[in-house]
Formats: sequence, structure tokens, C-alpha cells
Amino acid sequence: MTSALVTLESVSKRFGNIVALTDVSLDVYPSEILCLLGDNGAGKSTLIRILSGYHAASSGQMLVNGIPTKLSSPRQARQLGIATVHQDVGTIPMMSVGRNFFVGAEPTRRIGPLQWFDVGKANSIAVEQMQEFGITRVSSGDQLVGTLSGGERQVLAIARAMYFGAKLLILDEPTSALGVKEAAKVLIMVKKAKAQGVGIIFITHNARHAELVGDRFVVLAHGEVLARFGRNEKSRDEVLNLMAGGEAIQHLQAELAAFEEDADV
Repeated sequence: MTSALVTLESVSKRFGNIVALTDVSLDVYPSEILCLLGDNGAGKSTLIRILSGYHAASSGQMLVNGIPTKLSSPRQARQLGIATVHQDVGTIPMMSVGRNFFVGAEPTRRIGPLQWFDVGKANSIAVEQMQEFGITRVSSGDQLVGTLSGGERQVLAIARAMYFGAKLLILDEPTSALGVKEAAKVLIMVKKAKAQGVGIIFITHNARHAELVGDRFVVLAHGEVLARFGRNEKSRDEVLNLMAGGEAIQHLQAELAAFEEDADV
């Protein structure tokens, strides 16, 4: 059986007296999309920061490729093949596609003591990688990233992470600010990444998007794992109910029913 890329065992996180996560356990495997679901305040962001090396867990254990690991920085996480694409993507609009693709890891040319950024190589690779994942509108690496759509920027960020050797992609709400067509581009990209053997943690509060790509699902609520299930094991309404909390949904339904009754009077 293939071993997990990353495993969390009973991970908790506290900030002083505030408990952000309590005994969270999960794992993700190569060629798998694990959807991490939850409403705002469920603990998803804290979990992302632990997986990315921004925060250390207060208790519990993280294993990378089966080896107990304490991440001390995002750089260390990236060196271990864990790449995070945040909701705001992190691209620089007034820089070119090629420069954004290689920011911090620029290819260079050298003649004697002189060294400079190899613009041609950067542009060629960036365009090739984006077109490989279906973004054919980008034909020049000199094109400014600010002219790309939100979905195209997401694809750029994901393609860049994969080019630099990501084995585990953590995608933080990658479709939250996108329209239907743009979201479809990103979801197709996620499927292609999975087909190349990458493990993916897909964080979202959009149950429909999770349903379209997910293999396994973990629902967080108030910093705890509320449910785990596989593909097609629950209906979308059941998933939404879990994400919001059954009592919250019942309360909302009661409030709406009362409003409609008053409106009829």
C-alpha cells in the first residue's frame, strides 16, 4: 500500500487561552484529493499554517513520508515537497508571467564574472507549463500577470509549485472568488495535478466544488474533526449540514419558517 505523503496525528493548537484545533488527525496520499471542508472559523486556516510550516502544533505529531517531522518554516516545507497556494495567490500584477513563475528562483546566464536573469528561458518554461495545463491564451512570458484572469493566476501558481517539485499541494479556497468558467479551469488543473501523482489538500467551503473533485473528505467545526467520509457517501445537503453544524441549520430553518409565516399574515 502506498504510504501517506503527510500525516497529522492528534494535532492541537492553542494561542494562549484560545483553542484553535483539538486532536485533528488526517492523512493524504499521492494521486489523491483530500477535501478539507468547514465554515468560517472552523480551524482550516490554522491547519493550513501548521501544514505549511508557519505554526508549530501545540501537541500531536506530523509525519512527512512516514518520518516524524517538526516544520520550522515554510521554506523547510517547500524543501520537503509541501507547497501552499493561498487564496490571494501571491502573484505580482505588474511583473511578467516569466518573472512571477521564477520569483526567488530565477534562472541565470553567466559569462565570466557576469551573471544575469535568463529572461528567454524563464518565459519559455512559464508559457510551456501554463499551456500544458490548458491556459492557451498566454503565449508570451512577457505578458503582465495583471492582465490574467483570477483562474489563470491560480493555474500559474499551481503550475509553478509543481514545476519546483511539489509532492503535496495545499490549495486554500482556490475557487472562492471565481466565476463558473474560471472555477472550472482551476478544478481541471487540480484533476491534472492529481493525475501526475501529486497529493492535494483542497480547502473550501464550496460543497459543490469539493463534490466534483474530492476522493476523501474531512469536515472541521470549531477546530475539531466532525466527520470523515469518501466520495458519494453523503449527499450535498448532508455535507452542507455538517459544515454548518446540524443545530445551526435547524435554527436557520426555524427562523426562515417563522419569517415566512409572519409574512403570510
